[in-house]
Amino acid sequence: MEWNEIRRVAVIFAHPDDGEFGSAGTVAKMTCEGKQVVYIVTTDGSKGSADPNVRPEELTATRQHEQRDAGEILGLEDICFLNFPDGMLEPNLQLRKAITGAIRRYKPDVVIAQSPIRDLSARMFVQHPDHLATGEATFAAVYPCCRDRLTFPELLDEGLEPHVVRELWVAGTSQADYFVDISGHIDRKVSALMAHASQVRESHREMIPERAHLVGEPHGMEFGEAFKRIELPG
Repeated sequence: MEWNEIRRVAVIFAHPDDGEFGSAGTVAKMTCEGKQVVYIVTTDGSKGSADPNVRPEELTATRQHEQRDAGEILGLEDICFLNFPDGMLEPNLQLRKAITGAIRRYKPDVVIAQSPIRDLSARMFVQHPDHLATGEATFAAVYPCCRDRLTFPELLDEGLEPHVVRELWVAGTSQADYFVDISGHIDRKVSALMAHASQVRESHREMIPERAHLVGEPHGMEFGEAFKRIELPG
């Protein structure tokens, strides 16, 4: 697809704040141009704290509130929380069905996903097992599950008709071949990330632009985000 052909996008990831780290600059650019973007978050985010006094349900509420705040900054159309238990995600049929249903509901042209591959050359951040499980289930949901009418036929009873995703963009991979210039949107990326106050540190204000500069500079961009871009069969 050409950039100007993209109308609807779904970003699918494991935890509140994953989307901001991986693709918030691209999302900000898209929404600024009138494209509709939704987030699909697979886990409840209930494990991301070292505070012994925080209960899982409290942390879930906090992190979902933070994600909604970040979504307002980015101009998202909607955020779908699938609420699978944090830290225990597996790429099983239950997760695949939930993601398939969400894709059919929102009908994106493009899905931005986490990588399903454990890459020993990459940072441990992208090696979280929930990230890998979400990536694997998203790949399967995008092709062939959301396309095939006879897969999860019970979704048809919910009015969720098959949908063909045209492209899959994979974030957090060392095999990137597509780079988005986010130079005009780096401030919104940082602001959206900083909305996750329970998770990020003040040092991220400088670290995130530095990383985005390292990604973009070799491609003539002040700041960039990187993806592996995969065209899908119809």
